[in-house]
Amino acid sequence: MQERKGIITFKGNPMTLLGPEIRVGDKAPDFHVVDTALAPVTLADFRGKVKVLSAVPSLDTPTCDTETRRFNQEAAKLPENAVVLTISLDLPFAQKRWCAAAGVDKVKTLSDYQDRSFASAYGVMIKELKLLSRSIFVVDGNDVVRYVQHVGEVAKEPDYDAVLTAVKGIL
Repeated sequence: MQERKGIITFKGNPMTLLGPEIRVGDKAPDFHVVDTALAPVTLADFRGKVKVLSAVPSLDTPTCDTETRRFNQEAAKLPENAVVLTISLDLPFAQKRWCAAAGVDKVKTLSDYQDRSFASAYGVMIKELKLLSRSIFVVDGNDVVRYVQHVGEVAKEPDYDAVLTAVKGIL
């Protein structure tokens, strides 16, 4: 598996990302994850929609909590042909509990716990932590990657405005 260094840090310490580098213009790789009811979900389930794929380490951490709540607010303003998917290694049961407690109902949370399919396909597995890095991919209705953001410091929030500008540029 390809190792990529120098892209992110965690609390100031350099980390290693495992997997390929996904670039703007690439065909978005497929993935196999599960939703909060353990139903299988793939990229094809959202064909024709603009997709914000938001990878986070764990919903049970302050930054991931803040990020997912913010994207839930933004998702409520997007048209029906756009979807925000938050992907983590949290168990689906924990995701469901967190969403209920946080009132998150516009973002669809997906779990990559079974086979790390998303992590491997999108190159966002942090080798040292065995968690997903904070990364965002905006994918158009034809499944072409139109925007990529790897948050340099895992403990920091993403640049929401840049993500939303990318989404609005496609809609």
